[in-house]
Amino acid sequence: MRSSNTDMWATPQYVFDELNKEFNFTLDPCATKENAKCKKFFTEKEDGLKQDWSDEVVFMNPPYGRVIGNWVKKASEGGAKIAVCLLPARTDTQWFHEYIYEKAEIRFIKGRLKFGDSKNSAPFPSMVVIFKQNIQL
Repeated sequence: MRSSNTDMWATPQYVFDELNKEFNFTLDPCATKENAKCKKFFTEKEDGLKQDWSDEVVFMNPPYGRVIGNWVKKASEGGAKIAVCLLPARTDTQWFHEYIYEKAEIRFIKGRLKFGDSKNSAPFPSMVVIFKQNIQL
């Protein structure tokens, strides 16, 4: 769910569950105590951008506002074994071309997700982006 006061979109549980079956996540670096998807997580106060992601298998659904590019950069360069990101499919952005295009696996999601407890679909398409350390795609 999203409110006008935040750029956080709560991950649909079924989306996380399907990805977790495949990747076995160990860290959620962009969480709140209420919506954390992993036992190990960082809140806004702890600032996951400043934390070490080394040797982690990361699930990331970052804030979708202006800072999203910083999160995508961290996922692409942050040293995690694997970083799996749920992102808006904004293929026209600088962060998409600098950090994702031809550098990561991209899985576009058919249809539009319903985030959190929302009854309505998001006003944008979504994608899952997978960064694998030391693996060229």
